Amino acid sequence: MSRAVIYEAFGGPEVLELREIPEPHAGPGEVRVRVTAAGLNPMDWILASMPEAAAQFGVTLPSGFGHDFAGVVDEVGAGAEGFAVGDRVHGGALCRAAADFVVVGAPAGTPDALFHTPDGISDRIASTLPVAGMTAAAALAAIGLRSGDTLLIGGAAGGVGVFAVQLAKLAGARVIGTASESTFGFLRELGAEPVAYGAGLAGRVRALAPGGVTAATDLFGTETAETALALGVPPERISTIAAGPKPPGGVRPTGGSDAEPDAMERITDAVLAGRITVPVAAAFPVEQIREAVALQAGRHVHGKIVITF
Repeated sequence: MSRAVIYEAFGGPEVLELREIPEPHAGPGEVRVRVTAAGLNPMDWILASMPEAAAQFGVTLPSGFGHDFAGVVDEVGAGAEGFAVGDRVHGGALCRAAADFVVVGAPAGTPDALFHTPDGISDRIASTLPVAGMTAAAALAAIGLRSGDTLLIGGAAGGVGVFAVQLAKLAGARVIGTASESTFGFLRELGAEPVAYGAGLAGRVRALAPGGVTAATDLFGTETAETALALGVPPERISTIAAGPKPPGGVRPTGGSDAEPDAMERITDAVLAGRITVPVAAAFPVEQIREAVALQAGRHVHGKIVITF
């Protein structure tokens, strides 16, 4: 037997249960990973609490929990390619990551993903990278970010924002990030110029950037995208990740599955070189999954939350 976080009804953290389940095994073209860490993302608790969101992703009850994981390959099925027993890996498995074992395709197919974890990156850090890192890379690629841009990022202090800010700075952009005032110091440490979200955002951005904003990405909703449009940013230079398939004004919706093929390698190279910092705000043993998810869902954490096994 092995353990997995399971929920049989939609709801808050209280629906999550750590249960014993039959131990899964790698089939043809698959590998099994013994999970050591699982990084939490907003999508995890959204899928567990909102039936309409779950339906969009084909998630049905009962369901496992979590997407991002890191660990060690301990079984390789016939015909699996690119991975061997003992390889350190990280990746994504929709609603299956918070478990002792996860079985994924190798080479991975949508929606799964599997990457080698470079020496020098811990499993805890590796488990934070797939959703947030790939989504940030996709959001910037969608707008053709380039050196010299003045970029407005909505939700800059969130899990995706942490990566978007730093990737944009590495690309040579000036970054203005919307956030609550309590996160201003945190954003400045990442290299962004913070600005309070809410009514009057356009005026505050104009005061910070009288020369104008040239690109924007909205990582939280539509306020930043709508502000960028009002400031004269062309819609093709504005991206969103949480505004649905038809965001306002013809701006570009995107997500981690749209990231360029080498995006994860570029991110891990930058982490290894110290050019990207991954703040882990808290780590919880899997037995405390409810407490971890409650903290994550509160949206007041600066950085990532990790579950350990």
